[in-house]
Amino acid sequence: MIDLTNKDLMPNLCLIDGKWCEADQGDRVNVTNPATGEILASVPMMGKAETERAVLAAHSAGKAWRQLTGKSRAEILRRWFELLLANQDDLAKILSAEQGKPIKEAKGEIAYAASFVEWFAEEAKRVYGDVIPEVMPGTRLTVRKEPIGVCAAITPWNFPAAMITRKAGPALAAGCTIIIKPATQTPLTAIALAVLSEQAGVPAGVLQIVNGRSADIGDTLCAHPLVRKLSFTGSTEVGRLLMRQCSDNIKKVSLELGGNAPFIVFDDANLDKAVEGALIAKYRNNGQTCVCANRILVQDGIYDRFAAKLADAVDRMVVADGSNPRADLGPLIDTKAYASVSGMIDEALALGAKQVTKREIHTDPSQRFMNPVVLSGATKEMRVYRDEIFGPVAPLFRFYSIEEAIELANDTEFGLASYLYTSSINTYIQVSEALEYGMVGVNTGLISNEVAPFGGIKSSGIGREGSKYGIEDYLEIKYVCLGGLE
Repeated sequence: MIDLTNKDLMPNLCLIDGKWCEADQGDRVNVTNPATGEILASVPMMGKAETERAVLAAHSAGKAWRQLTGKSRAEILRRWFELLLANQDDLAKILSAEQGKPIKEAKGEIAYAASFVEWFAEEAKRVYGDVIPEVMPGTRLTVRKEPIGVCAAITPWNFPAAMITRKAGPALAAGCTIIIKPATQTPLTAIALAVLSEQAGVPAGVLQIVNGRSADIGDTLCAHPLVRKLSFTGSTEVGRLLMRQCSDNIKKVSLELGGNAPFIVFDDANLDKAVEGALIAKYRNNGQTCVCANRILVQDGIYDRFAAKLADAVDRMVVADGSNPRADLGPLIDTKAYASVSGMIDEALALGAKQVTKREIHTDPSQRFMNPVVLSGATKEMRVYRDEIFGPVAPLFRFYSIEEAIELANDTEFGLASYLYTSSINTYIQVSEALEYGMVGVNTGLISNEVAPFGGIKSSGIGREGSKYGIEDYLEIKYVCLGGLE
């Protein structure tokens, strides 16, 4: 069990129309700790009928919510932000227990999640329209922005707090209502966030949690004509399916999908800083993030030194249960993820890659924990070049010129995040402008924050989250032409 100061954070129920409730058929699913296999709680498994009720409640609640001033909504969101921080330790315990990430990293995610609520509380007061100079006598032309309506959010297990607030924050700030379908592996964090949203004063039906069968809930949200916006974070394969399903009703969609981030290290880079950045960009959340460095491209002149320094640093990382305050890396989310990452490593070694790190990779018979690994001699023929790894594996690819680095970096259908390390302003400009990615980190491995636009291009998605641009996906533009004036 999770030892919490605030016991109210785990009602272990879903929230529909202001009521904490069971599934209609009484179905429940166990939530387990990926580090130990311990059952933490059971939560309702809902389906089409419950989702339908949530949509109708959101539509009804939206009529009053959208009529509130931006300032009034901002005050409620500000209270939610303050409650998130006041309960940071408990929220981190819940998150770490069900997701597996180290407790210190979980606390960081709660602060990161809260930052989106704070940011969009402020943006609620800044949804500006326009006055257009008239083109005909006796007219006035204005543009206003209005809430799009009922929104749906389908969120992943790897950031169970931040991926909710990054969607719910702008939706509520804009005057929309939102139905959240959390990942079935990590619903407890979503439920706890909803408890605090209620305490902050978010009215019944404005924010709802529906946990359960992805196909049933997703199909209903995509097909329902009252749902006007879908935001999804997850795989490109599922994103394509949801986009097709939303097309019948011409829904607005925001998709934050898969990645294959290059991390480029040029000969003139500060080697120690590049290693430090690679540790952050590759191994945060055990490599289970969409912006993780997937392919580490290192120029020939420093390749061997970089490999040795990175391997030495990786060998010092502590792999342990997330509740251990010394842990740098926790478990992978489940045995299926373990098998996938293991398969990529085995294939790379069979095709000629070499392990640079010293620890054995597979030491846990339960297939929960994996020692982090650095592989040298990686090539384009390996899956670690083409596929998103989503695990603690850093494959190193050798390149010789700026042009080759750009070509390798862009040689993927994905375009989410990218990174480069150089001391040359010319290289920085040339490469950052040539990279086909929505985000570029230069001499840093940590690019995510609430004030900058998060999102990708190509098969990595549509739309942006966070920043002043993030609220735009929850607004419609209405033009009003007033004529007949004297």
